[in-house]
Amino acid sequence: MSKIRQILPKGREDKELLEGLRNGDNTAISYIYKTCYPSVSHLITGNQGREEEAKDIFQEAVMVLYDKVTHENFELSSKISTFLYAVCRRLWLKQLNKRENSLGTSDSDGLEIADVESDIQVHLDKEDEFSKMDSAMHQLGEPCQTILKDFYIRNKSMNEICEKFGYTNTDNAKTQKYKCLQRLKKLFFDQKSD
Repeated sequence: MSKIRQILPKGREDKELLEGLRNGDNTAISYIYKTCYPSVSHLITGNQGREEEAKDIFQEAVMVLYDKVTHENFELSSKISTFLYAVCRRLWLKQLNKRENSLGTSDSDGLEIADVESDIQVHLDKEDEFSKMDSAMHQLGEPCQTILKDFYIRNKSMNEICEKFGYTNTDNAKTQKYKCLQRLKKLFFDQKSD
């Protein structure tokens, strides 16, 4: 178990991390980097950026968070990871816009930059959707859960799935996959209507 996990009780993690950031606690700062940076790196390197640029943008976002937490009236309305991701996304879009403008490839309107609050809301909505999908997958049960994961996540062919589950032919495996997918959709959308 890592040192930070021993320090931070479950459920109070973000509050403790913010306090650690406010006090310059290296353990908290390292933990923020370790847990939040990978998604930012993926965002930037997947959108015309280099690893060095991702590190710079993330550092700038952490400084934005630090500036906010050192003001006593600041209250974080999302997870730290969500906040940092939203700030990094906004900073990266600004940088891409500047790059396009300097190359003369952008139109006069430029790239519309959403504010951090709307970015956070979009990210929160996506987290909620993923949570509901995860819950629906757990309710789905076996063999449907494994069939869908094998096909959509592990990229296994219908022949491999047919052999793994002992179906007589791939058409039977496809039919089962279709039925599983329909059940998953029903479970997912039943949660959304709650």
